[in-house]
Amino acid sequence: MNSGIMEIDVHGMNQFQAKTTINAALKKATRGTYIIRIIHGYHNGTVLRDMIRREYRSHPKIMRVELSMNSGITELILRTLI
Repeated sequence: MNSGIMEIDVHGMNQFQAKTTINAALKKATRGTYIIRIIHGYHNGTVLRDMIRREYRSHPKIMRVELSMNSGITELILRTLI
């Protein structure tokens, strides 16, 4: 983790493995964590990207899901910096 950003790489995983990894990251996130950056890739399809953006947009710990300029990355915003 670097300055409030937790980065996890789930590309190459199936949906179950990716959800398990993301849920573990959400549990490990501390008060200092404000973004979980998920590297899901996009060359092998959009199944993971679509699942992440669909499943986590209404998660109680997540303020919003942000799309990155890099189509292989999605960021889960837990809180904003003041």
